[in-house]
Amino acid sequence: MKALIQRVRRASVVVDQRTVGAIDRGLLALVGVEKGDDEAAADKLLHKLLHYRVFADEADKMNLDLQQVDGGLLLVSQFTLAADTRKGLRPSFSSAAPPAEGERLFHYLLDRARAAWPKVACGEFAANMQVELVNDGPVTFLLES
Repeated sequence: MKALIQRVRRASVVVDQRTVGAIDRGLLALVGVEKGDDEAAADKLLHKLLHYRVFADEADKMNLDLQQVDGGLLLVSQFTLAADTRKGLRPSFSSAAPPAEGERLFHYLLDRARAAWPKVACGEFAANMQVELVNDGPVTFLLES
């Protein structure tokens, strides 16, 4: 599994002109599920999401994690993260998990995140979503499990 995380001041997801998920300060995680991913990969990714130190401490060093700053976590499924872009000018999605498996593992990750942290919001799997954010920094990292 992959997650493109962005440290945000706020972020939200809109589907059909209604907000389905929103956070204030925290992490927006665009999540891609690849063939071969399983629950162990999701658990490892969740550990990184909750403990990756990307927030500034009193010395302005990235030493604090999401929980230490009481931040929100916005999970958004994004199968395009699994694209192979090494050849040509059009992405190949042959490495992406089949839709049913991607949805199952995304919801597994979401359920585990909600069990571990109270400030979790999400987008809508396979929907046409508009994601709005204010990237803080900007700070963006690609996490892989």
